[in-house]
Amino acid sequence: MSDSCSSITAVHPDIIQTHILTKLDGPTLVSASSVSTQLHTLCSEENLWKTICNSNWPSTTDSRIQQIISKFPSAYRSFYSDSYPTIRISVRPKENSPELESTKNQTGGELISAIDIHYGTEIIYSKVIFTDTSKSWFLSSPLRIDLLDSKEIVPTPAKFDGDEKTCMARMEKNMRLSWILIDPVKNRAVNLSSLTPVEVRRHWLTGEIQVRYTTVMAAGIGGGFVKCGVDVTCGGKGGGDLHVREISMQVEDLEGKVLSGKESMGILLDAMEGKRVNGKIDENIKMYQMFSEMRVIWRERRQKRERRLDMVCIASGVTIFMAFWMCIFFR
Repeated sequence: MSDSCSSITAVHPDIIQTHILTKLDGPTLVSASSVSTQLHTLCSEENLWKTICNSNWPSTTDSRIQQIISKFPSAYRSFYSDSYPTIRISVRPKENSPELESTKNQTGGELISAIDIHYGTEIIYSKVIFTDTSKSWFLSSPLRIDLLDSKEIVPTPAKFDGDEKTCMARMEKNMRLSWILIDPVKNRAVNLSSLTPVEVRRHWLTGEIQVRYTTVMAAGIGGGFVKCGVDVTCGGKGGGDLHVREISMQVEDLEGKVLSGKESMGILLDAMEGKRVNGKIDENIKMYQMFSEMRVIWRERRQKRERRLDMVCIASGVTIFMAFWMCIFFR
């Protein structure tokens, strides 16, 4: 190989930055930055990461979000490194102990959600919401964040053609959701959504299609697992367009209980500080299936405990009843 093509560093930096790096996605840009000191400097250019973030998550073009991201340690590069990878679970659960440990982290202010929904290459919904986490009603009530009003709908390019399997397969293949939670105090972020839907099903009563995105995470030391789920409910008339009618997020434990704002925020903030991995689509689905199986096992064990307790109560009642009448007859 000739000296002129032996190294990319021989290319003028302006050409690299303008014609090469601008065509790379985030993971490729990270890999390129480790090749040399020069490339690391060029790959750290702020506008590159801003363009990537705006392209992946149009909600980051919101002026309020831009102002918050500018305070991150490395601005958009830090935001991307927090929001792109999947949350890594590093705590081994206790299968017979779904109770949650008391949360140590409190928000004391507000958390920001940046939500984007793509259908194929088209952005169909983008929204930024601010949640006040300091109110007592928020801390004590089950946490559920709804994005759409009762009469609000979001049109999609998909058709509601009446073929159940085809329609659900189309939604599973094309619909992508991102729900990034941002802590403006600690300047951290985390993406709560799975890379792709973990489940697409038709509601047994309404016939609407429910697209579910789930991230399974640890619930504190020894606390087991919880799932952060985002459900997108879609409906429409036969032959017409499919509309998004409901988008909601909540955190559930193995018992199926929706956690309070205090419990949920403690777990989500812990996840925000935790490690990240380059997630794979199959891993998201496997973790969701694992969580569902653990929930079934836990419920079966609880039912067995309750049946044993019922038998003990019945036996105790019979014993007391017989002892009472024996005392009466043998006085």
